Amino acid sequence: MAGLRGYALFHLNLAFSAVEEEARGEIIRRCYWPLLDLARRDDLKISIEATGFTLEEIARRDPGWLEALRAGIAAGRIEVVGSGYAQLIGPLVPADVNRANLRLGHAVYQRLLGCRPDIALVNEQAYSAGLVPLYRAAGYRALVMDWDGVAAAHPDWPAAMRYYPQAAIGADGASMPLIFSNTIAFQKLQRLAHGDLGPDDWLDYLARQQGDAERGFPLYGNDAEIFDFRPGRFETEGVPDETSEWARLRAAFRAFRAVPGYSLVHLHEMLTLEHPEHGNRAIRLESPACPIPVKKQTKYNVTRWAVTGRDDSAINGRCHALAERLRVSGNAGDDAWRELCLLWSSDFRTHITERRWSAYGERLRALEARLGVSAPDLPAPALAPINGARPTANGDILEIETDAVRIRLNTRRGLAIDGLWLGDKQGEPLCGTLPHGYFDDIGYGYDWYSGTLVLESPARAKVTDLTRVSPEFARVAGNDDIVIDARMATPLGIIEKRLIIGASAAVVNSFYTLHWREWPLGSLRIGNITLNPAAFEEETLAVTTHNGGETAERFALAGQEVDHGAAVSMLVSATSGFGMTEGRVEIGDGRHSLGLSVSRANAAPIGLLTHKRIKDRLFCRLSLSTMELDETRRPADQVPEQSNGGYRFHYALHA
Repeated sequence: MAGLRGYALFHLNLAFSAVEEEARGEIIRRCYWPLLDLARRDDLKISIEATGFTLEEIARRDPGWLEALRAGIAAGRIEVVGSGYAQLIGPLVPADVNRANLRLGHAVYQRLLGCRPDIALVNEQAYSAGLVPLYRAAGYRALVMDWDGVAAAHPDWPAAMRYYPQAAIGADGASMPLIFSNTIAFQKLQRLAHGDLGPDDWLDYLARQQGDAERGFPLYGNDAEIFDFRPGRFETEGVPDETSEWARLRAAFRAFRAVPGYSLVHLHEMLTLEHPEHGNRAIRLESPACPIPVKKQTKYNVTRWAVTGRDDSAINGRCHALAERLRVSGNAGDDAWRELCLLWSSDFRTHITERRWSAYGERLRALEARLGVSAPDLPAPALAPINGARPTANGDILEIETDAVRIRLNTRRGLAIDGLWLGDKQGEPLCGTLPHGYFDDIGYGYDWYSGTLVLESPARAKVTDLTRVSPEFARVAGNDDIVIDARMATPLGIIEKRLIIGASAAVVNSFYTLHWREWPLGSLRIGNITLNPAAFEEETLAVTTHNGGETAERFALAGQEVDHGAAVSMLVSATSGFGMTEGRVEIGDGRHSLGLSVSRANAAPIGLLTHKRIKDRLFCRLSLSTMELDETRRPADQVPEQSNGGYRFHYALHA
């Protein structure tokens, strides 16, 4: 068998969610110093990635560590890998914030380390094609991304691709060199260090990675804070035993290096590996089924930073409002951008401690006050009595027609959309209701409505707005847009729903205000727009949206089965989604399109797509999720922090 190049990349993060600030000095002592010692004492090649914030914290608490790091870099033992100033989730923040994060990170690397890394570890291994041009523009020449999370969505890829550098195609069509990390590999080394896997078993696992040609393989690519320290996220973490876990790592790396043909290398040495068939392929990591690939198993997906935690959707929305203020101002200083990057950090959105969560709220409010960003509210236009053509009723169905819109609404089902035409009011509606029995499959034997709200909670009855209503009608003073208001009683409290039908613009605005007494654990999905299959050509249907980049990403749907909202388990309620970082997603076939946009300052949702064939018919649905379930949810934190008028949400459908 041919040789094996192995790299060990340690991720340093002093903002670790479950760790109180006063424990940071202990982490430096118990985790970061032994890491440097690993490279120095045994002359091992180690790669280290840290955010600018983490390096600043180390400089403040233990400047000697940075001196030792610089010495290791100068000696060629340590390679620095970059990421940004804060560990934010790139596919969930606007391009302006991603650019600022990369720029501010480089400034810290240069100031504290005297160098600018040119290989970047994608934060939390949460990738989108829109990020590639931003990394390239920031001066990075290669990315590190998890193989397992990506390859699961590409079963046609040869397994041998994981051992060689590839080229990730960005949203702009240009590519960037890519090195794969590996979830199973880093979990194997963690188990060895924790005493759950023997050294011989680990070496046997690595031997199985060899092939007929030289290969590269990640020995490690994850947190440094879990060796001889426990962050305290889970009750099952246990405690370190009497044997130093860093000593086990040292012994493992020595044993690896002692195997003939094995070498411990830096990441930049992985880029020189070549293979005529399996290396340097230009590939798209994203897919319609998984538009934002993430490391680890499927339960660990992008929803954990978007719509779970302690009401992630609301704090993300407030961060969007701050980003918009900075963008519009045009002359904001680095201090404001730096603070916003920190406020968007992933660690505030998962296992954050009570004390740090309280401090986070104070910092968020302080930046809002500094920038003059007040609590968001949705527009409440002045109303006037309706004139001209009034809605007509045909049983439970209301029909409204303006110069730009034709819509049918079901008053028996909370003003669910029975059919919607935008611009072209002839032919087939773009979306609406597919009735019970439309699909010849008992698993889909339901009414599939559009324009609805659904809350699903474990072991509780579903809460929806699908109840009979007696709507009231008005118009917007000054432009004749038609306003339809309705109130619905639910077991949790009142739902107020308002639709504004464009008179001259092909748009329907939907506003919700939820006056709920409690917020159970579960998923809250709004819109639930069901496409009319007869209105679109299935072969050319595609979704377009932004996932953190400046360039929109397009996902062709022909032949693809997608179900972002499918539960992974009883604990994790969704699998993936669209970041919608410019507040819009569009689905169309080149002839017709349907756009869905949101007001993110109130709540920043993600888009969940379902697209599959049910026997001979297409089922395609787009939902907006503001709340999902996973292990980071806290029952006491479910009441969203919005105005005292209730929880408000707005989306619009447009051509």
